Amino acid sequence: MKTTLKILSASALLASIVPLSSCTNGNDENIIHRHELTLDSDTLTPEALWAMGRVGSYAISPDGSKVCYQVSYYSVEENRSNTLLYCQDIPSAVTSADATDSNPSTSETAEGQPTLLGLGNSPAWLSNDKLAFLSGGDIWTMKPDGSSRKQLTKTEGSIEGFSFSPDQQKVLYIKYIPFHDIIKERPSDLPKSTGLLITDLMYRHWDHYVENIPHPFVLDLQTEEETDILGGQPFECPMEPFGGIEQLAWSNDSKQIAFTCRVKKGLAYSISTDSDIFLYDIESNNVSEAKNLCKPGLTFEQTVAQAIEDHKAENLNPTKALRNQNVNRPENVLANNPGYDQNPQFSPDGRFVAWLSMERDGYEADRQRLCVCNLQTGEKNYVTESFDSSVDGFVWGADSHTLYYIGVWHATENLYRTNLEGEVSQLTDLQADWGALQLLPSAEKAETPRLLMERHDYFHPADLFLVDVLGDTATEVAQVTHENDHLLSQLTPGSSEARWCTTTDGKQLHYWVIKPPHFDPTKKYPTLLFCEGGPQSPVSQFWSYRWNFYIMASQGYVIIAPNRRGLPGFGQEWLEEISGDWTGQCMHDYLSAIDDACNSLPYVDRDRLGAVGASFGGFSVYYLAGHHEKRFKCFISHDGAFNLEAMYTETEENWFSNWEYDDAYWNADRTGNADRTYKNSPHQFVDLWDTPILCIHGEKDYRISATQGMSAFNAARMRGIEAELLLYPDENHWVLKPQNGILWQRTYFDWLARWLK
Repeated sequence: MKTTLKILSASALLASIVPLSSCTNGNDENIIHRHELTLDSDTLTPEALWAMGRVGSYAISPDGSKVCYQVSYYSVEENRSNTLLYCQDIPSAVTSADATDSNPSTSETAEGQPTLLGLGNSPAWLSNDKLAFLSGGDIWTMKPDGSSRKQLTKTEGSIEGFSFSPDQQKVLYIKYIPFHDIIKERPSDLPKSTGLLITDLMYRHWDHYVENIPHPFVLDLQTEEETDILGGQPFECPMEPFGGIEQLAWSNDSKQIAFTCRVKKGLAYSISTDSDIFLYDIESNNVSEAKNLCKPGLTFEQTVAQAIEDHKAENLNPTKALRNQNVNRPENVLANNPGYDQNPQFSPDGRFVAWLSMERDGYEADRQRLCVCNLQTGEKNYVTESFDSSVDGFVWGADSHTLYYIGVWHATENLYRTNLEGEVSQLTDLQADWGALQLLPSAEKAETPRLLMERHDYFHPADLFLVDVLGDTATEVAQVTHENDHLLSQLTPGSSEARWCTTTDGKQLHYWVIKPPHFDPTKKYPTLLFCEGGPQSPVSQFWSYRWNFYIMASQGYVIIAPNRRGLPGFGQEWLEEISGDWTGQCMHDYLSAIDDACNSLPYVDRDRLGAVGASFGGFSVYYLAGHHEKRFKCFISHDGAFNLEAMYTETEENWFSNWEYDDAYWNADRTGNADRTYKNSPHQFVDLWDTPILCIHGEKDYRISATQGMSAFNAARMRGIEAELLLYPDENHWVLKPQNGILWQRTYFDWLARWLK
């Protein structure tokens, strides 16, 4: 199908809203704006998918009347993107809508059109008449109509994120500093040398070699004095690779900063997820005295000393130290918060700090609890214990007694409420996913709060929605932004429905069935088994610009997407059954879902089945290739693990393999779980491969090395099996560049069509 793409004139678009100079400094020809698409049919194509605007960070004005939000646009032709800021009115009242309908088009719509402000990202309101934002790696300010742009900082574009103190006398921001504790600095007389002298682990992370680390700085806007609040300590804040300004928070009186830090480096860092929340005093300006809220009685300096002592023991056998610690952990383990702790927020009255907390060290997918610390007494309380799943984001209520949070349960991400006593209630129940929640400033009573939230589902990319909470469970919803309506209105979506089937061990398994547009139940459709990654990531109503069910369905496929063993939202017992057992019940669950679909859904063509997945899903594909008993006609694995012995030492975050495999492959006394893991690695069963396979991998993927994908492809070809390898020298665990993304989609669908159509 041909897609005709027209790009709106940048000059015309901007000039129609605000003066060109105030938006772009006269550089409009280099700006990518919203695309105007004319489709030749109602089918979603890769080109149309990449033309969609991607709503990101947003901020609400102090009076709650406006929202400033960012949208990223991509140009496939230019192979790049930029981000623009918009300002939109928030309605003062919400008209009743059907909150149980997952289709945003049926919800009430907020009135008014957005105002384009120009280039920028990470908006923050300083007053109702003044906005701060990032542009080119520095902080700027402007009026809410995009005029009067002024550059506030001049750091040569080094700022990654920022937050103003409530009194606006200071600004906290993130910059990178040189770090040569692990990769030695190059000799001064050999500045063009490319060799890296490496002395410890964590020398590379996600997609880069670690020669600098993020640190938080405070800039006094009166004196222009800049302070590194970590005082040059060799630790990250925020934590890489994905941490941002959300890992730090100002106190309401602007006198303290709560920050997230893992006081470890090298080997100690690579095997531990133990991060803490520290309370830094602005006036004393001494990080050594910062109070550790996670480990009572310890300062930052004492935490560092304790970490050094712990590391001495770990050095004796780092593959076993944390595993044994977690097997024999004390009952009061939560008192010292030994797992991931991050994203602190002060309560409105300043009495409490809440943050996201995991119980166990080395387990990155542990249940994420909501922890509340009383700053006067030091007492900690976990207020989501009755919710048997993870908290993915939260915000304080205006009364400092209520917290609103989002979490996944039964394959949807919905809104919940708890209080300081831990009384949890569910507030929305949509076949959709909610995210990025913020409380609107309001003169209304705390009992009737208003939240602005991001929402998406399989057939609608992210937009912002207004949620009014009325009573215990009732909510009213209005859509505020409509970023891609111009495109979605030309498309016919498919549909999704939830099904349950019985597993081989007699339990109930949830799976999604995604159907094509113009679905005809009398026809037979080629069908894909989708294998989720993680291995503990939910198959909820997610929206992806690569693993996108809308575009798969638009190409004429039915998708079967199981929430197999190991996925959150079905209780902790279900989640934990995958660790140490990657090739056990979770693999049976995949086959139970596809077999149930073949036997129960007459439109599923059992003679045209494919299996696809990325990361752990890619591992699943490699394993199923040797154990599918002729079910599938083709496979696609993206960034999948193929040889688990090799991956044990290839991956950069060694806590992952320590926990998931249960032990190192070289330990003579390795556990039964570990023994089973290595003996069932997919590379051990290549002799049973008999089905065409497409392998995809990025060479900058340091989570799962590209040698894994190359090895799988080489093995398939040496077995005489039809295979292709799509290799990206410049991509990491994801595919981020527009033309690479288009190539990914075309290769993916060409391969499926070759074997299933």
